[in-house]
Amino acid sequence: MEIEKLEPLPEDWDRALCVVAHPDDLEFGAAAAIARWTGQGKTVTYCMVTSGEAGIDGMAPDACRTVREAEQVESARIVGVSEVDFLRQPDGILEYGVPLRREIAHVVRRHRPDIVITGNFRDTWGGVNLNQADHIATGRAVVDAVRDAGNRWVFPEQLTDGLEPWGGVRAVWAAGSPLSGHAVDTTDTFDAGVESLEAHRAYIEGLGWENWDPREFLEGFARQAGQRLGVAFAAPFEVFPMGWGD
Repeated sequence: MEIEKLEPLPEDWDRALCVVAHPDDLEFGAAAAIARWTGQGKTVTYCMVTSGEAGIDGMAPDACRTVREAEQVESARIVGVSEVDFLRQPDGILEYGVPLRREIAHVVRRHRPDIVITGNFRDTWGGVNLNQADHIATGRAVVDAVRDAGNRWVFPEQLTDGLEPWGGVRAVWAAGSPLSGHAVDTTDTFDAGVESLEAHRAYIEGLGWENWDPREFLEGFARQAGQRLGVAFAAPFEVFPMGWGD
């Protein structure tokens, strides 16, 4: 059976904002793409909706928050990202709705990106493993908040001290979606992506996955996407255009 091909993502942009639910979400595949883009001179900023404070069973949330924020900052540095925002919303119990849209719209207005990147927010990872509720809530809120950010009359209380609406986001890209139709070649930056995941040492140890190898894990997915793009390794994305009429 012929595999469905992936289209290359456009790279004629300058600024991207990545908004995901937890520290480590970007490192499970997208970080190698981010390393490629920062290597091209693009500006990429990270925004973590939570600090992943409920993610390590053997560590109390206050201590976990500190550890995981530090790991994310280091992980971002490895792939060329110097700015990481933490919204510090409650890990594990995020809800889609106006409050979450408001938080994300404010971040979009501050950073004024061309592209916004989030994680897979479909119900599953391809029909088998269920997605997490935090991922779904965040991704849905990102798509709506990008539109909110461009509307002067939505969350107008944010428009102070020179902050203006921002309607310049061309598209939202959801990394790792099972409905991905696009991808980016990460062959040359795959190692940086692995290193960025390995920076989440406390989280990985806390998962208790015996003999789990980050490189082997990432390589399996990157090879599958690469085959569909016609390269060795790739990161897949589902594209949601934000233009009028799209």
